[in-house]
Amino acid sequence: MSYPYYFSQRLTPPDQPVQLPAPDYENKMNDPKGYLPDDDLVAAVNVALMLGKPLLLTGEAGTGKTQLAYHLAYQLGLPTLKFETKSNSNSKDLFYYYDHLRHFQSAQTKVGSQNSQDYITYNALGLAILRANPYDKIKQWVNQAFEQHTATRSVVLIDEIDKAQRDFPNDILNEVEGMYFKIPELDNAKIEADKAMRPVLILTSNSEKHLPAAFLRRCVYYHIPFPDNARLTAIIERRFGKTDFLAQALKIFNRLRDSGLQKKPATAEFLDWLQVLTERYPEQKNLLQYKQALKNTLFVLVKTQEDRDIASQLIDKL
Repeated sequence: MSYPYYFSQRLTPPDQPVQLPAPDYENKMNDPKGYLPDDDLVAAVNVALMLGKPLLLTGEAGTGKTQLAYHLAYQLGLPTLKFETKSNSNSKDLFYYYDHLRHFQSAQTKVGSQNSQDYITYNALGLAILRANPYDKIKQWVNQAFEQHTATRSVVLIDEIDKAQRDFPNDILNEVEGMYFKIPELDNAKIEADKAMRPVLILTSNSEKHLPAAFLRRCVYYHIPFPDNARLTAIIERRFGKTDFLAQALKIFNRLRDSGLQKKPATAEFLDWLQVLTERYPEQKNLLQYKQALKNTLFVLVKTQEDRDIASQLIDKL
């Protein structure tokens, strides 16, 4: 069944369930081959790689900070490990989680493993440091389910680090610089990455909180600017190919960003909107023939009722 899939009234239910679209779009948007970094970002990445320092990225939400890590890993042929920072994240969470309660219960009931390694779950940076060593060197700190491997380098993404408590960046200064961590539950074992296989560290921030100066000194920094029309066009053509109505879509999008919205739509939202337009009007050059239909797609671009009213009025005036 084609668009639309949902109606205000359906007099009789369908004989068969409605066939909704498969989620190929999300895979398409997340495909690292479609990512297009600007020249300055490429330069910043290369400086960070040469120095072996973390790369800290800022920029508007939706400008491609997170996708840079996957594009870099794709280009280097490395795996990506992601740590999603939460408001309650602490420094240990970046490396591992130890299930004290389950271990205590097993010790009391004598049921289950009595090995401390079986109660550890290694998280992104901890896992990357482990994998940076040959298996024989780290096997004493992992359980039998841990995959045997040869030493390998990984790209580690610490996403939205500014969400964490203020002490989080300072608490990982030495560990990030030295690429090691300690596990008190395993007799304070120190696990350190082989220098030749040190993880590549990408950090993103939405600048919701100021990061400590001591932490910033240890990073290479780059702010991803909002792309101009030429770069937006290149990004769109990389993802969608040539689109007849692109010039009009860009005009509407730029007008929306300049119209005083509470939240300006970002590049990622523009790509979502273009996907809807491409599906609905693949052959059209004049989108403004369909003003009401355009208004019915604004839910992708604007995220408050006040902004939707502004956007609707703007389309009426175009």
